Amino acid sequence: MQKIANPIIKGMAPDPSIIRVDEDYYIATSTFHWNPAVQIFHSKDLANWKLISYALTNNEVNLRGTNTPAGIWAPHLSYDSKTKKYWLAYSHMQNMAGREFNSDSFAVWSDSITGPWSKPIYLTSIGFDPALFHDENGKHYVSILEWETRTGYQAPGHIVIAEVDLENGSIIGDWHRVTNGFTTRGCAEAPQIYKHDGYYYLLIAAGGTGYAHGVEMGRSKNVFGPYEPDPSGEPIITSSPHHIFSLGDPDAGHFEMYNPNSIMQKAGHGSLVQTQTDEWYITHLMSRPLPETKLNPLGRETSIQKMVWKDGWLQMADGSNLAKMETPGMTNVEFSQSQQSDDINDHFDQENYDLRFMTPYREQESTWVNTTENPHHLRIYGNNSFFSQVNPAIMATRATSFDYSIETKVTCNPNHYSEAAGIGLYYDSNNWLYARLCLDDNEEKVVLRILQAKLGDRTDDIFNEVEVPNNTAELKIEYLMGNATVWYKLDTDNNWQQLGTSIDVSYLSDEGVNGEPGEIGGFTALFNFLGTIDAHQHDFYADFDYYTVKNN
Repeated sequence: MQKIANPIIKGMAPDPSIIRVDEDYYIATSTFHWNPAVQIFHSKDLANWKLISYALTNNEVNLRGTNTPAGIWAPHLSYDSKTKKYWLAYSHMQNMAGREFNSDSFAVWSDSITGPWSKPIYLTSIGFDPALFHDENGKHYVSILEWETRTGYQAPGHIVIAEVDLENGSIIGDWHRVTNGFTTRGCAEAPQIYKHDGYYYLLIAAGGTGYAHGVEMGRSKNVFGPYEPDPSGEPIITSSPHHIFSLGDPDAGHFEMYNPNSIMQKAGHGSLVQTQTDEWYITHLMSRPLPETKLNPLGRETSIQKMVWKDGWLQMADGSNLAKMETPGMTNVEFSQSQQSDDINDHFDQENYDLRFMTPYREQESTWVNTTENPHHLRIYGNNSFFSQVNPAIMATRATSFDYSIETKVTCNPNHYSEAAGIGLYYDSNNWLYARLCLDDNEEKVVLRILQAKLGDRTDDIFNEVEVPNNTAELKIEYLMGNATVWYKLDTDNNWQQLGTSIDVSYLSDEGVNGEPGEIGGFTALFNFLGTIDAHQHDFYADFDYYTVKNN
């Protein structure tokens, strides 16, 4: 039997929610402060996945001002076989200060997985991580974490379930508090309901989305419980299977649970699917730290494990609860898992640029980014500095490996010191690296210089700059194990030249940034980008000939 190699979706693809419709599989993942919001991937074989669309593309959410790591959390896909409608539930986390976690949850529906999706239907503000369950009797239920703010009560709260009228999103009857979790790991969240052999099964994430993360399960004959826990008393999937007692502990990091014997860390937040071959799989998030560190620049990625039912309970096919970097593929389903599927080579020859481009905080609109004003180029009009959470002019793609390069050719004509264009690495508004064409400090000539943001501090490398004739240069950044090297090639020079020295950018990782107080930092991952700045008149633009990402 063929093996599926994990992760199946590399780079920022956390909180995967999987469904099957006939022989097609779809996964939705979180996108936080990035637009378009909610990535949707497709597969025929569970091994190879391709981004096919986003769910929130028409200004359904305003992400301007979003602090790390708030934004769009934990989308949940479902399919109502009676109405043939696709449903997507999601949370918009708006505030995390004071550990209040103010979040509004919504649902949208569509007749097609690629949309168009309906206008958002408001569900609740009781907590976050909503999921919909469409029962055989035609009733619909929503499960969610009820966020706890009272002093002295077990955090983060209860898993609650209610019947819901999906026509208008109204809750029918009362919320039912069903559990604080099924093990001693605590931090129960992301509840999802399934039905199998007469039981309702409640699948939840636990242990915080750090090194103690895991997937837990309980079952009941009644959708509102009571739910009995898996008899093992431990998660059914985790990267760190040692016992831990952390009820009420708000620490999401749990660095003490790092497993030195595993490449995969943080396995948790699962979603269950039954295949057309009558086999069972769970997709779940995971992380891969930089070697000899606990820093995760690629954020939380998507993996999959084959599962089996035994005595009415779900367990991994190998009988353990330790998530693996390989899992058996579906029976009699042949596949070849591509190793270069994450490479990008866009020469902007089409009106639509690569679907994988995302933008932090603001929407992608043709008024500031397009391929039409100068055909065969991506034109980006500058706006705020990259410290802005409002209108940064950034077009970015997910980093997917520890060894890769990004490259472009850029032409621009800055006439003010606050105008720039170039290429870079980006985590959020406080943390990035930018190799850009700009005016020198005397505003007499165009130069190439490196600008860096680290934990909100700005560093402009004025000692390493190169004059750029004709206002055009090819730029390249090589990323290797948390270090970045900037290279350039001018029209008059056919050789790549290094600018400055290699730069430690390992802080561009989930644990290395300054997220909301009380959090581990972030969990939104490293991106590569093309970007333009104009804090002058907002009329400056740059033309990019191509954008390539090559993973080694």
